[in-house]
Amino acid sequence: MNYGDALRREIMSEGVTPLIGVFDMFSASVAAKHYDGLFVSGFGFAASHYGLPDIGFIAWPDIVAFVQRLRLAFPRRHLLVDIDDGYVDPEVACHVVEQLEATGASGVILEDQQRPRRCGHVDGKRVLPLPEYLEKLEMVLATRRDLVVVARTDATDEEEILLRAKALAETDADVVLVDGVRSVEWVHRVRDVIGGKPLLFNQIAGGKSPRLSLSELAALGVNVAIYSTPCLFAAQTAMDDAIARLKDDDGRLPAVTAGSVGVKESLELLERNISRHHPKAEKVLA
Repeated sequence: MNYGDALRREIMSEGVTPLIGVFDMFSASVAAKHYDGLFVSGFGFAASHYGLPDIGFIAWPDIVAFVQRLRLAFPRRHLLVDIDDGYVDPEVACHVVEQLEATGASGVILEDQQRPRRCGHVDGKRVLPLPEYLEKLEMVLATRRDLVVVARTDATDEEEILLRAKALAETDADVVLVDGVRSVEWVHRVRDVIGGKPLLFNQIAGGKSPRLSLSELAALGVNVAIYSTPCLFAAQTAMDDAIARLKDDDGRLPAVTAGSVGVKESLELLERNISRHHPKAEKVLA
């Protein structure tokens, strides 16, 4: 199955393609019940796998191993993977792209941040010189076979944002992402400078970008929307609440009622991921 081309066709179709950020196999299991596209969020993976902020701790073999597990469990889902800056070195970036494509990833996002990196929606970001990033991007583009490549800039200076967005759109990257876009006006401005190149918009709760619906994004000319952290933040909220209630109730578990989850409901979710249960005759990502 050519996962890259399947995602590329979806991106080029009418409307906005939503991709839901997942941070482990369980969050992916829940998200896959509702959406056809999953996004391996660096923010979520750093939090889940290491218990650390997303500032450069992720090691590429861990990401590759995670994507391998995802693909086995979800053969019919689009998988877009955040690879940060390609793990610093261009040769490493190309190696990771080869590994991820062989594993079954649909696409990757490559950013232009300079280390120490930051979440795209916080202050203090620094970017590589544009020629240095473009050289790395071109090497990755020459390495991929069919994988979708999203070129991302984290520039914050207004003039630099537009300069870089235009430069990224002129490459063979499939999609452009300007992370941390602060307003609808700036979505318009980026859309104008990148011409017909597909545009990706990243939303994160409490981040710098406005909260927009898929229909609003479509009207702005956005092609792809990634939701980096809804699963992660919902899990933190729910777990904190559940443990606090358990503590307040002297250690007594709550009753399993309609709409809540117990052993039966959790097992039903997980059993869907066993590969031998997947329909063999069904066309993958038809």
